[in-house]
Amino acid sequence: MLNWFRSYLSGRSQYVRRGASRSLSSQLKCGVPQGSVLGPILFILYIADLIGLVERHGLRPHLYADDTQIYGSSPSTAVEELRQRLSACADDVASWMHANRLQLNTDKTELLWCTTPRRVHQLPSASVRIGSDLIAPSANVRDLGIYLDSDLSMRTHVQKTVAGCFAVLRQLRSVRRSVPASVYQSLVVALVLSRLDYGNATLVGLPAYQYDRLQSVLNAAARSIAGLRRSDHISDALASFHWLRAPQRIQFKIAVLTFRALHGLAPAYLSSDLRRTADIPSRRQLRSAATGRLDVRSTRLKTVGDRAFSVAGPRLWNSLPDDIINCQSLPVFRRKLKTHLFRHSYPHLIF
Repeated sequence: MLNWFRSYLSGRSQYVRRGASRSLSSQLKCGVPQGSVLGPILFILYIADLIGLVERHGLRPHLYADDTQIYGSSPSTAVEELRQRLSACADDVASWMHANRLQLNTDKTELLWCTTPRRVHQLPSASVRIGSDLIAPSANVRDLGIYLDSDLSMRTHVQKTVAGCFAVLRQLRSVRRSVPASVYQSLVVALVLSRLDYGNATLVGLPAYQYDRLQSVLNAAARSIAGLRRSDHISDALASFHWLRAPQRIQFKIAVLTFRALHGLAPAYLSSDLRRTADIPSRRQLRSAATGRLDVRSTRLKTVGDRAFSVAGPRLWNSLPDDIINCQSLPVFRRKLKTHLFRHSYPHLIF
């Protein structure tokens, strides 16, 4: 079956033009039209063997459409051995792609070494051979719209996000007087806040000054909608729009993701990182075992380990009231969670 799909995809797709007299079945000789719902499924089947090929080198693959990523880890003393495995894996991938009528684009290949901020100076600076080209390490890379730094500080992502949001706000100000207030608010939410919230689960555990930069976008957006000056107090305007502050928006995303993972609504690799206290034999007799709390793993590095979902998710979950974590419906959980975080965002308000 897999070989049949490969032969089905290897040919050139013929597309039906508007006004053509012949039917789709008579024009489509092989493949599927561009934009077909079958395209992604057939492509995944086409490159299914690539996963096992990467894993044979002791590395881990991550595939998203036609974007293939290869991960590996090693102690600082075994970096050279990891470089050799990466080069050998890239050679096998290039050979496999050539045999299956695909081409490895080394111009779009990027290399990123990651470590803690204290060991950034120990990162190798030598290039890694990918096919016939040498790829120099990058200080940051873009992965599905999220910028990753070599020290995992997320500084580049915060900088790009804030700059992009302010650029959109400047464009929207030119039409503020030409549209109703409700329409302008909808534009700000759709074009600015959606950009601010994209991938913000990766920003958990950042320093407060990074959250302040994200909060500056919310403040500027609220001032633009309400017509406030820069010196005017902003908390009441933010509360009137029912917007959570930047740290609480990230907490909301993490808590919802934890709820989904616990109730089988998230990928298995996320659900496997969570463990209820009641499922630990040595802790079943504790009172916390009957409250739906999660086990929080111990970490060695707060700046990196505590930001992992397996730690940040359970820690935030355990801080929520019992009536929230015991919810069985996602809409009810989201509503109660936002009310809880809203009170933390604006403690000066009386509810």
